[in-house]
Amino acid sequence: MPVPPIGAHPMLVLLLQLALLLGLAVLFGRIAVRLRLPAVVGELTAGVLLGPSLLEHVAPGAAGWLFPRAAGQLNLLDAVGLLGVLLLVGITGMHLDLPLIRRQGAKAAAVSACGLLVPLGLGIATAFVLPASMLGTRSDRTVFALFIGVALCVSAIPVIAKTLLEMRLLHRDVGQLIIAAAAVDDIAGWLLLSVVSAMVITGVTAGFVLTSVGYLLAIIVFAVLIGRPVVRICLRWAARTGEAGVAVATVVVLLLFAGAGTHALGMEPILGTLLCGILIGSAGVQELPDLTALRTFVLAVLAPLFFATAGLRMDLTALRHPPILLAGVAVLLVAVVGKFAGAYLGARLGGLDHWRGLAVGAGLNARGVIEVIVAMVGLRLGILSTASFTIVMLIAIVTSLMAPPLLRAAMRRIAVTPAEQARDTAYAT
Repeated sequence: MPVPPIGAHPMLVLLLQLALLLGLAVLFGRIAVRLRLPAVVGELTAGVLLGPSLLEHVAPGAAGWLFPRAAGQLNLLDAVGLLGVLLLVGITGMHLDLPLIRRQGAKAAAVSACGLLVPLGLGIATAFVLPASMLGTRSDRTVFALFIGVALCVSAIPVIAKTLLEMRLLHRDVGQLIIAAAAVDDIAGWLLLSVVSAMVITGVTAGFVLTSVGYLLAIIVFAVLIGRPVVRICLRWAARTGEAGVAVATVVVLLLFAGAGTHALGMEPILGTLLCGILIGSAGVQELPDLTALRTFVLAVLAPLFFATAGLRMDLTALRHPPILLAGVAVLLVAVVGKFAGAYLGARLGGLDHWRGLAVGAGLNARGVIEVIVAMVGLRLGILSTASFTIVMLIAIVTSLMAPPLLRAAMRRIAVTPAEQARDTAYAT
């Protein structure tokens, strides 16, 4: 029996949703950039204005018609957002510099380990004392606590890299160390997120934890032994066609298959696309056509749509309740202090001085894009309530805004070395 097509009204609503969300996301994103803020702040604001924070109060009838709560309509919009976030994470993986991580060696390892473990531990401990109203519909206290810990320990490479580039700090030794440590943090964060997300479906048992660790090891081994040669073969074939469109399609196919593979194992599809992106970025196929078209479409269309959709789920009116507001302030403080303290401790253990340690902490404190993705995963799986989702999203925004001024203040105390001057000259040319 043939499946009926999508109805005329749901299609009309979807097209209007996409047009309005993207248009406002681009507009507010440009305004944010003019104000020297990350574009993601403006893109999230677009969704906030159209969601329960404002439009539902100002014009409830229009909000109910344009953004109905019907599951089918919400799923259509979420599907577009899911495609955007999978490709965005894949592109992020392509830009991870593995040789840079290896060159930083012990320093990057110390900063990454402490920058992960300290906020992870503090986040877990804090979550156990938060109000029960913060838990999602499918989450128990243990899973919720582990998820908050993961949310507080991640960093955002796109925001950090953009900040360092705009401040002309990427050539500095500290800038290189921040990028290397953030890359390790991101990889570890995605692995932890996949395990915690799978707990929602399977439950927290010793057998599950062992199975999840086994799956993770198997995925990594598969990626190195089988995934890498497969990716190289596919990319070489795409390169031989001489058509940029074929290369773009090939990369998208690889990313989606990788996401489907990890999802089939009970892990987050984001993990698969990240690992596949890393394999693509390290494939070394010099003759591969330019993937600028893919990056442009994802960053200019799909990513703003995803962030606007995320903002649509925020309900800032929840913060009018004193328990929720106090919980939000507490979680934000724990997030900032935990990441600063962890990164600073790791930097000092790695042999850096006080000001370099503070600079590393300031850089890694930016959560931005990655925190938004983590929050959306938590909301989709029912780990977070609307209130806790809003708080995690605020952490993403506030920490991204904090990074540039704090980093600038710390770097003023650090002299430029001759090696850094030479590297800056090389980058400029």
